Amino acid sequence: MDVTLRPVREADLDVFEAERATPDARGEFQWYGYRHSGALRRQFADNGLLGDDYGRLAIDSGGDTAGWVAWWKTAWGPEATCWCWAIGICVFTGFRNRGIGTEAQRLLADYLFAHTRAERLQCFTDVANIGEQRAVEKIGFVREGVLRRAQWRDGGWHDQVLYSLLRGEPR
Repeated sequence: MDVTLRPVREADLDVFEAERATPDARGEFQWYGYRHSGALRRQFADNGLLGDDYGRLAIDSGGDTAGWVAWWKTAWGPEATCWCWAIGICVFTGFRNRGIGTEAQRLLADYLFAHTRAERLQCFTDVANIGEQRAVEKIGFVREGVLRRAQWRDGGWHDQVLYSLLRGEPR
């Protein structure tokens, strides 16, 4: 499987917008309603989606843009000393269920541990999203617990499963 991560290109923004345009494109676990895409384009113009407290990379699979991975700073206390990266992913419809998301998240974890001082990465997913739970467990993330009614989506509250991966843990 040929999966790489790369900086987002301007042409990717059109693909990102098309994939976020409808519930069918986003999938049942990532549809939050219609959103204006202006903020994404402004961030791209400002810093290429690679800021100090967040970032986004395109997932490339065989030369095609297959989705994106993202990270953002979050904290469990004073941000100066208690920060970690939360990570997220969106694999586009035609690329799902092929292991691309698992590999992309493994590559992102390797990248963040190699190029930042983070001790902890964390991610969360819907309790019903078994595929994503399997994907992060395959690359070493440990299930920490359930965040009850943590996400509002599609007219109701949804429980989320929290996972973490610590620097130096097997991947």
